[in-house]
Amino acid sequence: MTEVAVHIDNVSKKFRLYKERNQSLKSAIMRGRKSVHEDFWALNDISFDINKGETFGLVGDNGSGKSTLLKCMAQILYPDKGSIAMQGRVAALLEVGSGFHPELSGRENIFLNGSILGMAKQEIVKKFDSIVDFSGVSEFIDQPVKNYSSGMYVRLGFSVAIHVDPDILLVDEVLAVGDETFQQKCADKFVEFRREGKTVIIVSHALGTMMTMCDRLAWLSHGELQTVGNPDEVVASYRGAAQ
Repeated sequence: MTEVAVHIDNVSKKFRLYKERNQSLKSAIMRGRKSVHEDFWALNDISFDINKGETFGLVGDNGSGKSTLLKCMAQILYPDKGSIAMQGRVAALLEVGSGFHPELSGRENIFLNGSILGMAKQEIVKKFDSIVDFSGVSEFIDQPVKNYSSGMYVRLGFSVAIHVDPDILLVDEVLAVGDETFQQKCADKFVEFRREGKTVIIVSHALGTMMTMCDRLAWLSHGELQTVGNPDEVVASYRGAAQ
């Protein structure tokens, strides 16, 4: 029987969109009325399972809810309705430079980011050379990361995340920043993770890459789940709807 790594159960997430907003108590008193807003449901009653050992992709247009759902999985955001159950150690790479301090060096940020992701100092020391080698930024490792290019940020952040040895790895569109060589290294690492029974969940607009890399895809549109299934079939449905 297939073991479930992520169980997403009737998840909904809303944000407030303000039409008129009081910036201070003084403005509220002067205006004599409350801020005016409406609720925007970024996710609406989403349910599906992701199996252990799968490489699973989320596709859809901008604003479809993909990144919001990934942030809910990473517990950066919390659903207003429903629940998400994650089985195992989770590492996430969701934004360029997330978990990095711009004034610190690459070396210092490896220890900082590794600690944020749950690694002990001794574990980071043991894996340090491997992290630097995979990232390809050894020449700049003692430079402040504020001087890094976006590609260098991503390579170092991704390298730290995979060396956490997570059971579940969450990756947002940031990998698109890397060059072709680095993207291939990432693809090879995902294959290795699959062999080891680890679960990878990716958000990307690169449909060709998602079709070859992922075991299954979920297509979101306007916060609602359209379909989950074989990558070729899901992409065909998604592209057909855009025509």
